Parts: sequence; structure tokens; C-alpha cells
Amino acid sequence: MSGFSDAIRQAREKWHYRGQVRPPFAEATAAGQESVWDYPRPPRIESDSRSVVVAWQGQTIAETNRALRVLETASPPTFYLPPEDVRTDLLRSAPGGSICEWKGQARYWSVVLGDDQIDHAAWSYDQPFENCREIAGCFSFYPGKLDCYVDGVRATPQPGGLYGGWITPDVVGPFKGAPGTGHW
Repeated sequence: MSGFSDAIRQAREKWHYRGQVRPPFAEATAAGQESVWDYPRPPRIESDSRSVVVAWQGQTIAETNRALRVLETASPPTFYLPPEDVRTDLLRSAPGGSICEWKGQARYWSVVLGDDQIDHAAWSYDQPFENCREIAGCFSFYPGKLDCYVDGVRATPQPGGLYGGWITPDVVGPFKGAPGTGHW
């Protein structure tokens, strides 16, 4: 991290909202819903015992009741699944990577099913920053590329394609990722 310390610090400082107060444009919650504007920065990680399934064209890629939810201001939850509950034989290392100012260096994965390959469909953190060490080695999947379910409800992707949050009826936004939300 020493090579990235200034860049990481600057990236962390750019965020205007950090979960202390909902902005005036935040959607109202109904019973049983969470506002992504109540999630903190740095993110909070929670265990989630609901059924989480990742599939593609009817084939299960991952299934667990031991997911970790990463909750970060303005983003729908991102679900991380333990490697024991993932068909890692279907994953192939993909080129490239990215750095999250809160989690660290991400590694990307493609899903290979027979002759079909879904590029950059998943990611993981081999050595996340200290505050996110619980997700080390776990996998998260893009709901815009695969069929991702929480308790049987299909998640929709976070806007913009960059982030991997899972939008379900139990969370309200608006969500970062769309044009004009870069400062959120």
C-alpha cells in the first residue's frame, strides 16, 4: 500500500457523503427497507444468512447462506461469497485489475461454461486492506453479467457498469454509478 498511500488518501477524501446524514435527494424508506445513504464510508461488512445464488443460463455458479454484505454509502450491497461455496472450476483469471480506496487491489475473473465465456464477471481481493480483511479470498459477481439472487429475488445491477452492487427491493437509493454521481 505504501506506493498508493497518497492516491488512496486522495480517493478517500473525495467523497462528499459518508453515511452520517441522508442527503435531501435520498429516497424515503418503507417498512423493511434500508437506505444506502445510511451505510458508512469506510464500508461496513456484515454476515448475511439469506440464500444467495449466482447462475447463468440455469447453471449454478455459486450458492451460499454464508455471504458477506459490504455496505458503503450510496451503493447497494455487494455480496461476497466464500470460495467453498463457489464453483471455482468455472472461473478463469481475467486480465486487468482495479484499486478500491477502501478494499484494496481487486483481481478479476471470467466465468467459463463449456464454449461460453463471460468476461470480467467476478472479482476478489487476495489481500484487502485491514478494515476489509473478512472478504479476503471471497468472490463477488456482477448482476449485470450473471443471474444473481437473494432469497429467490433477482438482483438488478448498480447503474453505470463500474460498480457491482446488487439492487433488491429491500434497498433504496438513488445509487451511485450513473452520470453525475461521481462525487457521492
